[in-house]
Amino acid sequence: MMRVALVGYGAWGRHHARALEAAPSADLAAIVAGGEASAAAAREERPHTPVWRDIAPVMADASIEAVVIAAPNADHAPLALAALLAGKHVLLEKPMALTLRDCDALVEAARDSGRVLTIGHELRVSTQWGRVKALIEEGAIGAPLHAGFSLFRFPYRSGSGGWRYDPGRVGSWILEEPVHHFDLLLWYGADWGPPVALRAVAAGDPAMPGALAVTLRFAGGRFATVNTVVGGFEHHVALHVMGESGAIRSLWSAAMDRSFAPAASLRLFRGRAQPGERAEDIPITESGEVYELVTQAERAIQGFRAGRPLVPPEAGRAAVHCCLLAERSAREEREILWNEGSDAD
Repeated sequence: MMRVALVGYGAWGRHHARALEAAPSADLAAIVAGGEASAAAAREERPHTPVWRDIAPVMADASIEAVVIAAPNADHAPLALAALLAGKHVLLEKPMALTLRDCDALVEAARDSGRVLTIGHELRVSTQWGRVKALIEEGAIGAPLHAGFSLFRFPYRSGSGGWRYDPGRVGSWILEEPVHHFDLLLWYGADWGPPVALRAVAAGDPAMPGALAVTLRFAGGRFATVNTVVGGFEHHVALHVMGESGAIRSLWSAAMDRSFAPAASLRLFRGRAQPGERAEDIPITESGEVYELVTQAERAIQGFRAGRPLVPPEAGRAAVHCCLLAERSAREEREILWNEGSDAD
């Protein structure tokens, strides 16, 4: 088993702790909780795990081989950099960082340290969203031409100390959740190459929009879309993928994003559908981030042992790049070329 420390014990940190306890290859060796309330909760809920208020003891403990970072967004890059420099493997929650400059520094630190840095885009290991990638790769719908995500959900929680509503700590709400959808779309369309350009429209502050619509253009006329509503209710996600010879539709719904009992479906039609024809129902097992965190923890540790990231930091950087360009596009009210960079670089 690999001794792993968890940094961050907020709402998602608790789920990461549960995931590490459930992962066969992990030994939850320590928890670092920045606030007194979260530290007290960690001590009460996990009395047999050492709890620290500072990361230094973890960095100094050579028996701890890896660190899972689930702290507020602005802390991701400095904490991951410190862990890599201390010789630890790192599973870093999304977003990878708030700027491309910090993303690049992490890529370089991982390379120089010889440690593995993997980014927490756990939807890739989902029996639902990950299965879509497998269907595309096996040619179930032919060459994909378009893919789009739609998210309709209740407003974001404030987070400890209100960090999710503080631009300096969250970066943007685009980095908070649409980053997952950008990652999946770039993954599904890997054969398309990087986007050519991106156009976004936001309702309200472009950094914290109540609604957001983004179109990514790729070479050859292909395109992908992300549409989010954060002023809605419950938590509903829809994905549509259209290929040259088929289509995929996948839905996920629950009262909350952390649900253990969502309504989820994955449907596939091979060829061109005619009126009245029914699609295939693709069987999926438990789907949802609370399940995928366990799979991610186990597979990340296996990757640490093999010297291979589950989600490469370069992919995490590309998803951050999409988010930064989307905010800039909405703010400047124009299409932004992929190689233009962003204001937050």
